[in-house]
Amino acid sequence: MDIIDTIKEQIESNAILLYMKGSPNQPQCGFSARTVQALMQCGERFAYVDILSNPDVRANLPKYANWPTFPQLWIGGELIGGCDIVTEMAESGELQTLIKETVAAQPAE
Repeated sequence: MDIIDTIKEQIESNAILLYMKGSPNQPQCGFSARTVQALMQCGERFAYVDILSNPDVRANLPKYANWPTFPQLWIGGELIGGCDIVTEMAESGELQTLIKETVAAQPAE
């Protein structure tokens, strides 16, 4: 599977996916830390990919997403944006609404 197929599969198989530097428990940059904090306040589980330990993803995701920076938050297969957009959405309550709606729309496991 080539890296673009891998990225597509990651996005399609996770309702909430964060491409970040590090992990939610140990973010490796302030932008990733702030994005994780905003996501955790929504109270739903989310998947993540550490781009530092996945250099192929780090190199190719910006081209695939047409978004040059990290972190990148994907919800329901759509790119939401990076740290500034996510934190603004969290402050307005829009992020929590979007996440709750996306989780509610997922088939039961």
